[in-house]
Amino acid sequence: MLRFTTLISALALTATAAMAEDIKVGVSPGEHGEIMEEVAKVAKASGLNIEVIEFSDYVVPNQALADGDLNANSFQHRPYLENQMKDRGFELVEVGTTITTPMGIYSNKIADMADLPEGAKVAIPNDPTNGGRALLLLQDLGLVTLDADTGLVPSPLDVTENARDLSFLELDAAQLPRALADADIAIINTNYALASGLNPKTDAIAMEKADSPYVNIIVVKQGEEDQPWVKDLVAAYHSPEVKAFIEEKYEGSVLTSW
Repeated sequence: MLRFTTLISALALTATAAMAEDIKVGVSPGEHGEIMEEVAKVAKASGLNIEVIEFSDYVVPNQALADGDLNANSFQHRPYLENQMKDRGFELVEVGTTITTPMGIYSNKIADMADLPEGAKVAIPNDPTNGGRALLLLQDLGLVTLDADTGLVPSPLDVTENARDLSFLELDAAQLPRALADADIAIINTNYALASGLNPKTDAIAMEKADSPYVNIIVVKQGEEDQPWVKDLVAAYHSPEVKAFIEEKYEGSVLTSW
């Protein structure tokens, strides 16, 4: 009887091992990486082993996914993916939503946007979607007017009114926290703000509205969206455990989409 029980246990372990799947998921620094590490813990219960691979910029993760070096990535919002697919011809597809991280304005020189001087230097991301997002935030604050035809991707060239004569420094998104030493304000994505030690709730002098269209997403190669591991990955991300982690750790500076 003991030998029979041992045999059954061995067969169960072998079956579990056979069902286990290893995947690589690309993330950006800060909350995307931290959350995916928690997702990986939850996913183990369904036999999904996630290797979290961190990239320091926004360009490489989609290329790595398209090249087959990743199985999925989780770092970008929809407008960014749409722009990347249009510009680079990537055949990628969204399989689930994750979080919203309101973009914030930070400064080492002023404590209130009302104190922003004429001719101020404003550092913004240099990619079209996040740079456009930063400009739209300035428009919401009444500091600039943008050409309405540019939608979600305006550039500094699309500023039609600039009463305070703001000048724009377009920099790689990861470098924006360092720009605080030179610029009057920098408009920074939450993941890079958190990674540099900035607290969006206490350090930002202005924040994007919570109902922005910039929800972040999990992305896979086109044709992979119906793979069983995709369902397990999204389910693990949308688990109560991960939601509780996000709410406790980020205290409202990162918002869940589910």
